Amino acid sequence: MMAVGACSNAPETSPNGHADRPSSPPPASSRPAQSTRPVPPSAAPTQPPNSASATATTQAKKAVVVLDPGHNGRNAAAPEEINRHVPAGRGRTKPCNTTGTATNDGYPEHAFTFDVAKRVRRLLRQQGIEVVMTRQSDDGVGPCVDRRADIGNRTRADAVVSIHADGAEGTARGFHIAYSSPPLNAAQGKPSVRLARTLRDALRDAGFPLSTYLGSDGLAPRDDLAGLNLSKRPVVLVECGNMRNPQEAATMKQAAGRQKYADAIADGVLRYLGAR
Repeated sequence: MMAVGACSNAPETSPNGHADRPSSPPPASSRPAQSTRPVPPSAAPTQPPNSASATATTQAKKAVVVLDPGHNGRNAAAPEEINRHVPAGRGRTKPCNTTGTATNDGYPEHAFTFDVAKRVRRLLRQQGIEVVMTRQSDDGVGPCVDRRADIGNRTRADAVVSIHADGAEGTARGFHIAYSSPPLNAAQGKPSVRLARTLRDALRDAGFPLSTYLGSDGLAPRDDLAGLNLSKRPVVLVECGNMRNPQEAATMKQAAGRQKYADAIADGVLRYLGAR
């Protein structure tokens, strides 16, 4: 891992017209006779639903999740772009982006994170969640870390999850969840900590080991990650594991292993959203 890091149109509403004034009733002698038979419930007239209101209610309740797969496939080919400094929060600047790490035999972090993010997106969409990705392919450059944070802010995401993998010593293993600390706004406080803990629990429940080398109990408070510092929405960064550890690298290189990571991350996001 090196660094962290769209809107639907509002539904149309019906014009608020006024009902016409009712005309005077005809004389009693000219009125048709009215049936005295009771109207069965199935035949009773019903008021048609206000489709605009129903759509607005549905959209208001629909959660938005931003997935931020770390790095990008052509970052290494654009050093001038990714090395230029951008705001990183807390009065600091950082390089726009980095190339990320890789397994010892060359499987890159950017490919791993993008594949896992696509799998998480599919799972969340199946549950009716609106998902926004900070990048749409794995053969581009960037976006810069400040731009990634801005995507979450502009979409007013209910949760922002940045997906990464680490490149530590080969004996180090396990995942950890980073969150902004000390928080710079309300969203970085309790909501982000709860999101971090919920994702930690989901990954641990899925059988992934807690980090042996960073953080404590799978959680890592950080003040140096731009995507966390600049966010105004609940945000975390998931370090799925150590790509230099042979066992974890083997899991990351297999489609079944990446699906297992995606299942756990999606489960954690859904748990978090369900407890809002």
